[in-house]
Amino acid sequence: MRRLVSARLSLTTFAGGGQHAVMVAVARAPGLSVEDQITARVGDRPVEVIPVAAPRHGLIHLVDLPRETPAGETFTITYGATVDGVPEQAAADEPEDVTPAELLEYLRPSRYAESDHVAATARSEFGGLAGVDLARAVTAWVRRRLAYVPGASRHTDGAVETLLARAGVCRDFAHLVVALLRARDVPARVCSAYAPGLDPMDFHAVAEAWVDGGWHVLDATGLAPRQSMLRIATGRDAADTAFLSSYGAAVRLDGLEVRAVVEPELPQDDGEARGPRA
Repeated sequence: MRRLVSARLSLTTFAGGGQHAVMVAVARAPGLSVEDQITARVGDRPVEVIPVAAPRHGLIHLVDLPRETPAGETFTITYGATVDGVPEQAAADEPEDVTPAELLEYLRPSRYAESDHVAATARSEFGGLAGVDLARAVTAWVRRRLAYVPGASRHTDGAVETLLARAGVCRDFAHLVVALLRARDVPARVCSAYAPGLDPMDFHAVAEAWVDGGWHVLDATGLAPRQSMLRIATGRDAADTAFLSSYGAAVRLDGLEVRAVVEPELPQDDGEARGPRA
């Protein structure tokens, strides 16, 4: 399977430069062949981009703008990748490379997945369920109760606000799935991804649950087949997977263009897709 993906961030600087952490690169999961390139420019001047390893084979790219960078400069970040192969899966009798500390981290409440605040709902709706049955039930429940509405949520909204509003975008769906699963003592995390077939096209967010010794991809939006998704970043919630974070000086996001296609053709979701060993 071949995937062609790209992203372009169009920004405007404020005075002061600052450091900018960009997470748009495809994670280097075993089994994938990734050929990619990322560039950054301020005005017509190229800026150095420094890669830094991130969890689960991810990459963060750091872009340091000089302190003397004036306000109002055009700042662009451009990424493109050609990816062949599929992530390796753990054999049925081979445990995945996950530590007890990592699983504990994904059991705790986090900023956008407040599992302690949705515990009563999780108990009443999913009591008596466990394992794959629980993961599927939570995913289906969230899909039925939330409407996918672009612009319906704020970037500061978490699972509780989403549950009350009954609407949101992919990150909101993922946060609610993760929070409900953690409330039932299932380790769960958020994964940002390129998702061929997604409409409207954007960066995508899905949940992953640790069930029966492996990570399972759960997408309550149902907007794209999981088999062709490409992991970008992995973490507790959107705070760990943001495509751009700025420190020391702010920038304004003026435009975002994302493209993701698969060759030879888009697969149909089989309903049983298991998460990549990544």
